[in-house]
Amino acid sequence: MKFHKPVTYIILLLLIFLAWQPSTVTAQDTPTGERNYKTYCNPIDIDYSYMSHYRARNNVSYRSGADPAIVNFKGKYYLFVTRSHGYWVSDDMSNWTFIRPQSWYFNGSNAPAAAVKDGKVIVLGDPSGRGAVIETDNPELGDWKTNFAVINPPGGVQDPNLFVDDDGRVYLYEESSNKWPIRGVELDAGNYYVPIGEQVDLFNLEPEKHGWERFGQDHKSDLKPFIEGPWMVKHGDTYYLEYGAPGTQWNVYADGVYTGKTPLGPFEYAPYNPISYKPGGFLKGSGHGSTVRDNDGNYWHFATMAISVNYKFERRIGMYPAGFDDNGQMYVNTAYGDYPHYLPGTEVKNHKNRFTGWMLLSYQKPVKTNSPLVESEVNVVDESDSGYMLGQITDFNIEKVNDEEIRSYWVSAANDDSIYVTIDLEEVMDVKAVQINFQDFKSEIFGRPDTLRQQFVLKASKDGEAWETIADYSNNQRDMPHGYIELARPAEARYIRYEHVYLTNKYLAISEFRVFGNGKGNPPAKPEDFGVRRQADRRNADLSWDADPTATGYVIYWGIDKDRLNLSALMYGQSSYELRALNTDQSYYYQVEAFNENGISERSEILYTE
Repeated sequence: MKFHKPVTYIILLLLIFLAWQPSTVTAQDTPTGERNYKTYCNPIDIDYSYMSHYRARNNVSYRSGADPAIVNFKGKYYLFVTRSHGYWVSDDMSNWTFIRPQSWYFNGSNAPAAAVKDGKVIVLGDPSGRGAVIETDNPELGDWKTNFAVINPPGGVQDPNLFVDDDGRVYLYEESSNKWPIRGVELDAGNYYVPIGEQVDLFNLEPEKHGWERFGQDHKSDLKPFIEGPWMVKHGDTYYLEYGAPGTQWNVYADGVYTGKTPLGPFEYAPYNPISYKPGGFLKGSGHGSTVRDNDGNYWHFATMAISVNYKFERRIGMYPAGFDDNGQMYVNTAYGDYPHYLPGTEVKNHKNRFTGWMLLSYQKPVKTNSPLVESEVNVVDESDSGYMLGQITDFNIEKVNDEEIRSYWVSAANDDSIYVTIDLEEVMDVKAVQINFQDFKSEIFGRPDTLRQQFVLKASKDGEAWETIADYSNNQRDMPHGYIELARPAEARYIRYEHVYLTNKYLAISEFRVFGNGKGNPPAKPEDFGVRRQADRRNADLSWDADPTATGYVIYWGIDKDRLNLSALMYGQSSYELRALNTDQSYYYQVEAFNENGISERSEILYTE
């Protein structure tokens, strides 16, 4: 085939142009800012509100997202969160849009309840503990209406949950207390949702029997724990009434469940409790949650995770695969719960195991910046029983950006487009995702201003000399405090660099610069010499195994059935663990695995204790 000369020249110029263009790996964001992702990473990256009610009290500025109530309404997910001036909507659980409703009664509400009834979303939540049910058939517009009948049981309503049964009858569950039990009452849906009959006491905590219900960091306080945040789910002919304990600011904040055959009981304590438990890892805690069914029929559990640096109620939202085993046992899988997982709509072999296998590549790797740290201090929650701001953080070294602890962070001396942070992965690896977690250091922001945004560029290099852009957010207009960036294709790189452009806060502070993907070496070997000893206090057990120098960390699993080790705890750099979350009258099975940048080991043998 013979070309005419003009065509030949055009083709030649096109080939030269394509050869000149750099090979760039870009994030899978659309031009409008939407994420075209298959994965997500906790905490979910929504534009969390700053708590404006604390300006008047003590002028402490902090973001928070807690006590999630999520419903599936006409194929979209609506997420209601404590004191958020509105709520969020998503059709994929990846892209969340904040809704400022036309009429809204609960700007200051704690733990609003939400449910779907007769083609409408109904909500209850009021900081006074006495409020009215509001409703709308168009929650994206938010033209909420109320019938002005106030629900006013003795003691008010704390942490409410509205449940609509299959027959259309409506029930209210509530409580947040270290004294009173979870209570329930039926509401008259045809008469302003007024209570029908008297409230029923359903159950309370028994920390002397249930180790996970004990208060404090790692359950090491003798103070009375809190029971709160009920949430009802019906599966088959069984009612599963979830509840949170022992306290929102602790790493062991969790959800348990009681089961019954009627909406108001009687209820029995599930022997496999807790169901949602995440005491270790980057971001800890998974309590006061809600469970929703997605458009494919799978369940998801949204829960509260603790930061508690600027204030004890500084929190975030996590989402985890959930469901019911064949025997009716409820589960929430938090294993590798702050690593990338596959989203709803992404087909997996088993919904219970949606972990991508993308490992953490950045943990304690060499890191450098051209900006010296700020030498200052900030009030934080210490580990005392009170949980108020008693301690101080004064160490803001650059090494804090990859220590896998959200409560520590680096603070830059400047906030301009000259600042960079570079992590050396020490070997060339396949980088598949990055998460930048910004922290509020001495913030002066309150409420929900429209100016919030973070702008930056991510680059990758094999040798530290030639760089390619893997994500360009230099013109980003979206507020992304936990910016999770899934790459369109893996980037082969040894060095990953964050180049700062702009953020709204006065200080540039990063709690964690996390890089995910896979190394090219071997995973660790199966842990050896695994042993378990149950203590005289049967709520506790000591687990140990041989340390592996090739391992980054370990995950222990336990459960009441050797085929259902549904509970887990992740830890870095330690080869023993005191498990303090057991039930005294229950026997258990245990297992452990090791992991590093290259993958996960074979699990150890399963051990058993009476």
